[in-house]
Amino acid sequence: MFTLYGAPGWGSAISELMFSLCGEPYRWVDVSGFDQPGEARDRLLALNPLGQVPTLQSEDGAVLTESAAIALMLADRHPALIPPHGDPQRARFYHWLVWLVAAVYPTFTYGDYPQRWTVAGAQELKKSTDAHREEAYRWLESQLGDSTFLLGDNITLLDAYLPVLVRWQPREAWFQASAPKLWGIAQRVKAQKAVQSVVARNQL
Repeated sequence: MFTLYGAPGWGSAISELMFSLCGEPYRWVDVSGFDQPGEARDRLLALNPLGQVPTLQSEDGAVLTESAAIALMLADRHPALIPPHGDPQRARFYHWLVWLVAAVYPTFTYGDYPQRWTVAGAQELKKSTDAHREEAYRWLESQLGDSTFLLGDNITLLDAYLPVLVRWQPREAWFQASAPKLWGIAQRVKAQKAVQSVVARNQL
């Protein structure tokens, strides 16, 4: 069984949703407070020197980090949750997975903690990353048709990102007004029976 280290409301919730959608058993270890000096951070650093969640440990002790890497590992084990080989949507799965972690996720890294990166321009950095994030979501919204989930009428591991992202800045009211398709998909993912405990623990 895998052990997933995370904290409620953080990005580890994305991987929790993935595991639950797959029906892959895992043990949850709460390391809330890992971003501050203390026991939780020390415990996490012993596994992941970068001190980030999610951190995933397999039974043999191997450690895997980064939500996209975890998604691809789970896709190998549960191929029904990724478009099949030969389906054009498979390439889009890869594209949007990398785009989310490379273009969207870093806006939280820099925008949520601007003082870590600059002193004089902290507020300007936050404003610019917030604006970039909203532009990115508008672009993704423009790529969607009327399908139930991001890549069609079948749920994939990619959809696990949305319930978490719509809870973060710019928040659900913005999504309802400016990206209603993304917001709707997030609600449909949250409604899946398999993820109810994750939704409750992370207050999604």
